[in-house]
Order: sequence, then structure tokens, then C-alpha cells
Amino acid sequence: MHLGALGIFAAHSPAAGRHAADLLAARAAGVPGLRMRIRDIWQPLDFGGAAREAAPDFEPLDHVRLHAPAADFHAAAGALMQRPLERGRPPWEAHVVPGVDGTSFAVLFKFHHALADGLRALTLAAAVLDPMDMPAPRPRPAEPERGFLAGLVPDVTKLPGLVRGALSDAGRALDIGASVARATWDVRSCAALVSKPTGTRRVAGVAVELDEIHTIRKSVGGTVNDVLIAVVAGALRRWLDERGDGSDGVSPRALIPVSRRRPRTAHPQGNRLSGYLIRLPVDDPDPLARLAAVRADMNRNKDAGPHRGAGAVALLADHVPAIGHRLGMPVVGQAARLLFDILVTSVPLPSLGMTLGGCPLTEVYPLAPLARGQALAVAVSTFRGRVHYGLVADAEAVPDLDLLAKSLIVEVAELNAACVS
Repeated sequence: MHLGALGIFAAHSPAAGRHAADLLAARAAGVPGLRMRIRDIWQPLDFGGAAREAAPDFEPLDHVRLHAPAADFHAAAGALMQRPLERGRPPWEAHVVPGVDGTSFAVLFKFHHALADGLRALTLAAAVLDPMDMPAPRPRPAEPERGFLAGLVPDVTKLPGLVRGALSDAGRALDIGASVARATWDVRSCAALVSKPTGTRRVAGVAVELDEIHTIRKSVGGTVNDVLIAVVAGALRRWLDERGDGSDGVSPRALIPVSRRRPRTAHPQGNRLSGYLIRLPVDDPDPLARLAAVRADMNRNKDAGPHRGAGAVALLADHVPAIGHRLGMPVVGQAARLLFDILVTSVPLPSLGMTLGGCPLTEVYPLAPLARGQALAVAVSTFRGRVHYGLVADAEAVPDLDLLAKSLIVEVAELNAACVS
């Protein structure tokens, strides 16, 4: 359950990678979020829970590592992504991989989802890059003053509201549970997207021009995200047909994470996620029809909101006691593929240029966590006028991940051609 981002930097000297590793280690010590580890709690009122706490023996050099030069940054990232993070210390790593030609280097950031979701991970990673002029975050509202007996004596005037809130939460939980049950009915999993977990990882990435995506969006309407998801559906169709699996009757369920963070605010820790669940129209041969189907499914989810439907199953965690997490999460983790077949997530990046040791960041490939029993996860980010698709797969189940990456490029071209004709 670790996520990541592979950043590629233009190097101004062959020693730039080593200098970057030194900078990352020096700066990590000054970022409070990177010092946090996960501690088990066995207190009576929170039995079986967990909490984040500052690691008293935090050592940045345990987390920042410099590797030998590599010719293929994505291949190197795949080998590094398959290594689990250590639970006893802050669950993150930064791996610096110099290029063999000395003109570039890559940094792979890894964060466990227990420490951060995609947006929070971006904030932590940006904190160790060169300083940028960013707008100041909005101040968090001050906590109301509390008397000595506050919290001990119940306020009876609030009781009706509390009852209504509890009933509303119960109704929402039942609605989400029913949606989850319906989502598992009549499921025909795509064999290529199902995998016996091997612990191996393969990584690939491609970049396409954002202008091409905007051209498609302006031609048919909808959002940029609709187009990006439709591109994934078309690429999966091409990939399945070319590898001989066939795309007839295939419409995998895609989980589309939705951030519940407010703009320009960042919760100091953890995750703020819900999600939409849609069917990818892989079996439709018409690229414009595929895009229309994605738009319709996304609009239906947006109308319902991120707090309803099967994709909002993560919100049920807010209503489960700590011991329920401890006992139930291993079962839920094993059953992820019963709920969805593939994760397709979008991680927004700032449009400002970013540097490390004065070396400009030229490419960013987000890497999503790969759920147990699934073969493939897709993440996408827009940075400096280009859309970067990051693919993570079980290396044994998907030996031809590069073929899928190339299919993404072909699908963008096919959609563009369909819009022009």
C-alpha cells in the first residue's frame, strides 16, 4: 500500500545526483511530516488503534538513498517499488538514481498510504525540493475555548442534532453498503487485470501533450479528467487485443479516487479520500462512444456526490471503531478486487517549475498503490503542459507493460483523429 512519484531532473553536471541526495537528507530533518511513524495503541478507549507520532531516533540517511547510475529510470523504479516500507520507522523513502549519461537523474519518492494520500505526499515531497514562492495556506480556525468541565457534562441542547447526525451516518453507511453489494453483482472480471500477488513490480510511464487533451475536450465537451479516463479505456482495449486476450464483453470497474481536501488547505496528516466507481467501456470499438460513456458515468457519480455510492466505501472507516479496523482490514484488503478491477487516479501538480539543487524537474510520473489481487494501477498528473501517465503492475502478471504505455499514446492520437473527422 505504498504510493510514489518518479521525478526526472535535468542534471547540470555528472555529480548532480549525488548533490541532490545530500540535499534531500539535509532537508528531510526539518520537515515534521517526514519524522512521523505509525504506533500501535492498546489503550482501553482506543484498543487496537494506531496513531502517528514523531520518531525520537529519526535519521534521514535511513530514508534517502543514492543508487548506481541507470539507463532506464522506469525499470529502476519498478525494482524499488516492490520493496515494502519498514513499519517501525517513518514509512517513506527517497531514492536518487543518476542517469548513465550524466545529463539527468531521477528521484523516486515512496510513501505508505497510512502516512499520506496523493495530495499530502505531494506536499511532503515539495518540502524537500528547492524553495518556491507559494501562496500562504489559509489559517486553520481557532479551537473554541473549553472550560474545565467541558466534555464531561453533556450539552442537552445539542442532543437532537447528535441523534439526527447519528441516524444520517447510519443511513449513509447502509446506502454505501448496498451500493457495494450491487457493484459485485454480475461481475465478469478481466483475467488480465487479476493477479495472484507475487510481490513483484514493474513500472512504465508516458507523457502526452496537454494541448491534445484540451483539443478533444473542446470538441466533445466534458472535463479533462473524462478524456484522461477514456484514454485509459481505449488503451486497455488495444492492449488486450494485441496481447491476445480480447476485449469483447470487457468493462472493468474502475475506482476513481476523489480528494475531500479543500483548496489551499492541507490536513497535517493522513488521508482525505472518497471515490467514484465507474465501468470502463473497453468493449466499445468507437473512441467517441467510449468517451461519452465515461462522461455519463462520471456525471452520474458527481450528481450523487463523493459521500454516496460504492466508491465511497473508504468513508465507512470513519464509523468503524479501532478494533474493527484491526480485525476487519486484512479481510477487506484481500477482497479489494471484488469491489473494483483497476485504480485510475489523478494527482494534481502545481504549474510552477520545481528544482532540486538548481536542476529543473522535467517529468513527473505518479505511481499508485497496487491492491492485493490486482495486476495494474494507473495514475496521471499534468505538469508543465504535458500529461504524465504512471503505470504500476505486478511484474509477473504484466510482463508487457510497455505495450500498454504505448497504447496510451496511440489512443490519444485516435481520439484526436475521431474529433477532427
